[in-house]
Amino acid sequence: MKTEIEVKFINIDIEAMRQKLKEVGAHLEQPMRLMRRVLIEQPEHEAVHSFIRIRDQGDKVTLCYKRREAKDGFKIDDTVEIEVEVSDFDTTVELFKEAGWPPKTYQENRRETWNLEDAEIVIDEWPWMPPQIEIEGPTEQAVRAVAEKLGLMWSEARLGHIDQIYQEYYTFAPGFRGVIDLPEMGFDDPLPQQMTKIKTDYGS
Repeated sequence: MKTEIEVKFINIDIEAMRQKLKEVGAHLEQPMRLMRRVLIEQPEHEAVHSFIRIRDQGDKVTLCYKRREAKDGFKIDDTVEIEVEVSDFDTTVELFKEAGWPPKTYQENRRETWNLEDAEIVIDEWPWMPPQIEIEGPTEQAVRAVAEKLGLMWSEARLGHIDQIYQEYYTFAPGFRGVIDLPEMGFDDPLPQQMTKIKTDYGS
């Protein structure tokens, strides 16, 4: 299992960030493209803070198992994962359905991927939220160094999964954990009734 070391910074200006990435010598690996994924979460997965993800990344399709090791709060290195490349998104989803593990949620986002030194940097767009940037590297020190080069304040770094970010902009209805509980989530979908906007500068 590989330890995932990453942080997020939210509400970024995409064009300004692209310019900064070029200035510091980052390489554009994949331009902005639509990504689609399904998450599989059975009771045994939820019990240990884990899930299976099948993701169409545009240039490849991956199958991943993720598990969060920390039980209280979030740390930069509290998630482990194992990932393999598969040949086809729809066929892999169908395989798990037939095996008795249907998807819990289908999600869309848009992503642009850059590389700088040993770090992967992605600009992400998710439905109903401002853009964000995610930095993943081999060590916390490497991630911090890239964040500093990009002019990002470490004190503003976010840890945890995407629903932690959604909770900065929306109040969730009782019992609703976030987008993992939505059967489908895409850019053309209306805001779910389980989410109420709480931030006034959304999209600024």
